Amino acid sequence: QVQLVESGGRLVQAGASLRLSCAASAFNTYTTGWFRQAPGKEREFVAAIKWTGSRTYYADSVKGRFTISRDNAKNTVYLQMNSLKPEDTATYYCAGSLSFTTRGGEYRYWGQGTQVTVPS
Repeated sequence: QVQLVESGGRLVQAGASLRLSCAASAFNTYTTGWFRQAPGKEREFVAAIKWTGSRTYYADSVKGRFTISRDNAKNTVYLQMNSLKPEDTATYYCAGSLSFTTRGGEYRYWGQGTQVTVPS
């Protein structure tokens, strides 16, 4: 069983930067993904990184603004978010999957989420 704990979410103004962290009890060979869910909306994929760090993938809505990275020595994955917009407001979740995928249903382990709020 892998436990994931997100942190770093808070209220920031539009245009600001924020870094989210996802600490895991163990990553082993899991791909780690970030997803988000805004009130009244479906959960959406944000970014993913292969356990080796050799491959990343981003949703079009965050490409060029967000960067996913990982430090396997610390069992931690980061999501650096720059140029934040009000539409980035959501609860952000990290998740672990045995495959490199954008599909939430293929992620086996999930954290509890961290709230990011960007007022308009």
